[in-house]
Amino acid sequence: MILFQFDRIVPAVVIGFFLDLLLGDPRWLYHPVRLIGRLIETLEKAFRKLNREDKKGEQTAGIQTAVCVIFISMLVPWLILQLLYRLNFWAGFAVETFWCYQLIATRALRDESMKVYAQAKKKDLPAARRAVSMIVGRDVDKLDLAGVIRAAVETVAENASDGVIAPLLCMLVGGAVGGFFYKSINTMDSMIGYKNSRYRYFGTFAARMDDVVNFLPARISGLLFVPAARLMHEDAANAWKIFKRDRKKHDSPNSAHTEAAMAGALDIQLAGDAWYFGELHHKQTLGDPIRPVGAEDIPRANCLVLAAAVLALILGAAVRLLLLLILRTAL
Repeated sequence: MILFQFDRIVPAVVIGFFLDLLLGDPRWLYHPVRLIGRLIETLEKAFRKLNREDKKGEQTAGIQTAVCVIFISMLVPWLILQLLYRLNFWAGFAVETFWCYQLIATRALRDESMKVYAQAKKKDLPAARRAVSMIVGRDVDKLDLAGVIRAAVETVAENASDGVIAPLLCMLVGGAVGGFFYKSINTMDSMIGYKNSRYRYFGTFAARMDDVVNFLPARISGLLFVPAARLMHEDAANAWKIFKRDRKKHDSPNSAHTEAAMAGALDIQLAGDAWYFGELHHKQTLGDPIRPVGAEDIPRANCLVLAAAVLALILGAAVRLLLLLILRTAL
């Protein structure tokens, strides 16, 4: 009770984190990210109609859409929580905790990647391709079994930041509202942050916002893989070596940090050339092929993500509580 009086956000995030590990994302439970997705679609149509169909008009429409999506995604939950906390603390806390649970994807990431593992372990290549196609954006029809496994491990590593550690850190700063802030930007990036003909100009602002908000979480996540590797009895020294060496080997400023650390921790090589929409994209490799990839790398990758997430939760909560203590002592 003393902790609740001191700070409500840390308990909400901690309970939400463990609820996610326990329950995951049931299919029958409507996820708030779907609402954000519908909001993005609605505002995109509206602002495209209000602006000219040229480069400047599309950029303006994209900025307007992004600003409104972020504002609405934060305002609505903030108003709901303000009302509930005024009516009854425990009602507000219950809803905030529930939203914190929904905005973390540790269990979902594990569940989906382990479907790939189940098929890879049986060496059922067609089934493994179908399973991995649910969690990656690349073409899977040209992947061999090792390629399927690498794709799954890369997705687990990349989503360690986007789906787990970044929302955790944002919620430790701003509670559920902070989580919605992050998810609104991350969802926009996944929907409109493309360089194709439709979104080359419209989605530029959203993509840059995603780069900005993920700048620190991506680097923190990559760094946390080093002690996580030590805890999980993986190659922590190589995780640190490859993280330092390969973390900038990607067009995106944030994508390679966790993948590089993961490759080093598991002593495998990730990334490299990949097919997208029938076109071959040349990418640099991450890590050294100290040993060939195997199906067991998928559960090992998930264990590393869980360990890194727990470390992020502990350290983030400790920093928040310490800062609150310092502020309250000073005041």
